[in-house]
Amino acid sequence: MKPQIEPGWYAQLQDEFAQPYMADLRTFLLAEREHGKRIYPPASQWFAAFDRTPFEQVRVVILGQDPYHGPRQAHGLCFSVQDGVPLPPSLRNIFAELKTDLGLPSPASGNLEKWAAQGVLLLNATLTVQAHQAGSHQNRGWEQFTDAAVRQLNEQRSGLVFMLWGSYAQRKGAQIDPAKHLILKAPHPSPLSAQRGFFGCRHFSQANTYLRQQNIPEIDWRL
Repeated sequence: MKPQIEPGWYAQLQDEFAQPYMADLRTFLLAEREHGKRIYPPASQWFAAFDRTPFEQVRVVILGQDPYHGPRQAHGLCFSVQDGVPLPPSLRNIFAELKTDLGLPSPASGNLEKWAAQGVLLLNATLTVQAHQAGSHQNRGWEQFTDAAVRQLNEQRSGLVFMLWGSYAQRKGAQIDPAKHLILKAPHPSPLSAQRGFFGCRHFSQANTYLRQQNIPEIDWRL
């Protein structure tokens, strides 16, 4: 049965859906639900990053690791939370850097859907998590799937901006060709590492400068 995912992304990733690891992942997720375990985000939002940012519209890629594991937080976009949810610490630091870099006021909401609609792919490496259990769905197959997504962007597109925050994202982005794309690296925006170089990285203005040089519309980072 064809998965519910944006058609352009399905064209790029359809071979992955036929791989044994995806069948194993589906079996695992179904078993988790049958055992009464709560999974975030809800199933309708597992592919939200792809649905919100079609393959041919991607301009910037931000790589995260896991969905948030608290109630009402995760909705399929990395670092983003739903309207009305308090800002997680990493997102507060992202907004602080936005203010320093572009002079933008800190938004009241941490919902990043406006970025996604402009071509900012907000992709977690792992697309699901058990409630209150950080990292609980790692090494189940999602990483292989999202590696394939990054690989297709690297190979089939050019002139993209990849923001790799922290060592995990930088390892995942090791396959990206710097001759075809702009790769921006910085420490993770979490409170544990933001002071070591995330603050002051100015990735948002650097991204727009590069896009402008490629004759690609800039991102309006206001929320």
